[in-house]
Amino acid sequence: MICTCPNCGSPGMQIFHRAVNVPTNSCILLETRAEALAYPRGDIALGFCDVCSFVSNTAFDPTLTEYSGRYEETQGFSPTFQRFHHDLAERLIARFELNGKDILEIGCGKGEFLLLLCQGGRNRGLGFDPSYRFDRHSAAPGENVRFVKDFYSEKYADMPADFVCCKMTLEHIGATAEFLGVVRRALGETPAKVFFMIPDTTRIMKDCAFEDIYYEHCSYFSPGSLAYLFLSQGFRPLGVDTEFDGQYIAITANPASADSGVRPGGADRQGGPLGDDWLRDSSIPGVSTVSAERFASGIDSFPSAFARKLNYWRERMADNRKRGRKAVIWGSGSKGVAFLTTLGLGEEIACAVDINPHRHGYFMPGTGHRIVGPETLRELRPDQVIVMNPIYRDEIGEQLRGLGLEPELLTVAESFGDRGRR
Repeated sequence: MICTCPNCGSPGMQIFHRAVNVPTNSCILLETRAEALAYPRGDIALGFCDVCSFVSNTAFDPTLTEYSGRYEETQGFSPTFQRFHHDLAERLIARFELNGKDILEIGCGKGEFLLLLCQGGRNRGLGFDPSYRFDRHSAAPGENVRFVKDFYSEKYADMPADFVCCKMTLEHIGATAEFLGVVRRALGETPAKVFFMIPDTTRIMKDCAFEDIYYEHCSYFSPGSLAYLFLSQGFRPLGVDTEFDGQYIAITANPASADSGVRPGGADRQGGPLGDDWLRDSSIPGVSTVSAERFASGIDSFPSAFARKLNYWRERMADNRKRGRKAVIWGSGSKGVAFLTTLGLGEEIACAVDINPHRHGYFMPGTGHRIVGPETLRELRPDQVIVMNPIYRDEIGEQLRGLGLEPELLTVAESFGDRGRR
C-alpha cells in the first residue's frame, strides 16, 4: 500500500514502527476497570516522508478517538507546568504586544492558557475545544473570554483574531495541510500572528521515547516538517524554537502577503511540493539541513533503540517480581498509557499516581490500572516510582519526601542516561 503524506502530498511514506491493538484514547476518564480493559483499540503504523520529514500514523482512523467532557488532559496542577505556562504567556504578550487584542485559541483544553493571555494583556479571548468544561473555569469580572465546545472549522472563519494560538493540538489532526489551510483562509490578508506548539519528534526519535507514541497523536513534527507545512499553506514562518526543556517545538508565523510567491491556502503545494532545495535555501531561524539530517538519523536508529529499551524495562520489571518489589507509575495520562500498553504491564505496576484530582478514582485505558492521588502512597508505600515525564522528577521527589517516603525514583528515560537514584 502506497501512503500519501498528509503534510506535503508526496507518495510513498516509509513505515518504520508499528504497534498493534493500542487504546484509541489515553486521557478518557473510565469509571470501571472492566470498561478500561474493554476500551476500543486501534493500530499504529508510523510512516516517514523523505520529502518534508513528516511522520504520520498511516493506520489512524479519526472516528475511533473521542474528545468530550470526559477527556481530562490538563497538566495545570503541576507547579512546574504552571511556571512554564505563566512564563510562556508573558513572553508571547511582550513579543507580540498583545494588549487589548482579539486572541483565538484552537484546542484550548480547559482554558487555562487563554485566560493567562487575556488576564496578562487585557485581551479578548475565544477558545475552541470539544473537551472544554464550563464548570471548570469562570472568567473574572471584566474579562471578555468565551469558550466554544466544538472543533475549530471553516464555519468559524469570521471570528476576529489578532493572534491565533494552537498548543498541543496539531499532533491530534491527521489531515495537517487541510487543517492549516482552513486557518490560513480564515485569516485572509490580516496582519495576525500565529503560534503553534507541538511535541518535538526529533527528541522522541533521539531518546526513543516510545511513551510519546500513542493513538491520539497521529502527526509527528520536526522543525523542518513544521516549517514546510506553514510555508506550503501560505504562511511566512518567523522561526521555530524549543520549549519545556526541549520537549516541545513552537513555530511563530504570519500570513504571507499576496506578492510573496506563496499563495494562501497552499495553492503552490497543489502543483507539487516546495521543491528539493527548499530547506537548503531556507533562512528560517531554528530550521536547517543539519537538524533535518539529525532527525532522519533518529528515524533510522529508532527500531533498534526501541528493541533495546523494551528489553531494559522488561528486565527491570522481572527483577522487581523476583525481589518482591512494589512499583507504581507517576503520570496517568498519555505517556502512562503508552508505557503500560507497550510493555504489556499488569500486576507489575500497583497503580498510577496523578497530581490532577479530576483523574483520581478512574482507570487507565487498556490496562485497567487504578488512578490515585499522591496521598495514597502513604499507605501503599511503594519500593519504586517510575516517573512518566522526566521534567517532573524533582517536583515528584519533593512530594514523596513530603509524604515521608523514599522509594527508588526512576524516569522513563532511565535506560538512555537519565539514571534513577534513591
